[in-house]
Amino acid sequence: MRLVAAVMVLAGLVASPPLLAGTRLEPVTDPLTQKVCGECHLAFPPGLLPARSWAALVDGAADHFGEDLALPPGEAAQIRAWLTGHAGDAPVGSASGGRGLRDYMRWVAPAGTPRRITENPAFLREHDFSPRTWQDPKVMTKSNCLACHPGAAQGWFDDD
Repeated sequence: MRLVAAVMVLAGLVASPPLLAGTRLEPVTDPLTQKVCGECHLAFPPGLLPARSWAALVDGAADHFGEDLALPPGEAAQIRAWLTGHAGDAPVGSASGGRGLRDYMRWVAPAGTPRRITENPAFLREHDFSPRTWQDPKVMTKSNCLACHPGAAQGWFDDD
């Protein structure tokens, strides 16, 4: 039975069109979140992760992928509230609650808490490239969205 379920899931992954094609994600519009998150990398649209993932990232800011963000408690609370309130699993009708995002979040296990956008199963499904792609000097890392998606800062992830 597990094998049948696995085959059905894999068939769905291969046959499905890109999940975010033509979908605009809400970009980070909170000035503090934009400043803190955008200081070192693209301030990723909150719709790319569920609220529990954003909460874990902010709560673990003392070890943010090897860096201590040294966030004052008030700033951390503001950033956490904004990201979780606009997350990919925010209630439908919220700023981030569109159909495309529901589809994007459906691949995250109900209790799954990906700590990186690049760990979201939907990301992995849509970015199944050869290792050579990630070694391209224009790309270099899976988190460099802007290399292939020039509109990413405005929430557009259609390919260039």
